[in-house]
Amino acid sequence: MNDADQDLQIQHQESDRHGAFFIELEGSRVAELAYARPGGDRVNIVHTEVGLRLQGRGVARRLLNAAVAWAREKGVRVSATCPYAKAQFAKDPSIRDVYEPEPA
Repeated sequence: MNDADQDLQIQHQESDRHGAFFIELEGSRVAELAYARPGGDRVNIVHTEVGLRLQGRGVARRLLNAAVAWAREKGVRVSATCPYAKAQFAKDPSIRDVYEPEPA
């Protein structure tokens, strides 16, 4: 990550049972981790996407870290159908405290 990456501001938006953590540059979303809120204190990460301009710089993980920090703060349980997020939860025990896999 270079110094310019430190300036990438992660924003959070939620409405109507859907939300996202995202980065905007020059008025356009260039990275996003989207979730659905099926109900109550539970969210499901459904999609993570990072534009070409930011790929390979750890941006997807920064979005996931922001979502995990938010979940901890709000007492929200997180599941993931997004392959990227699901893989990160599987390999990193440090973020599993908020993880609750989808029922089989």
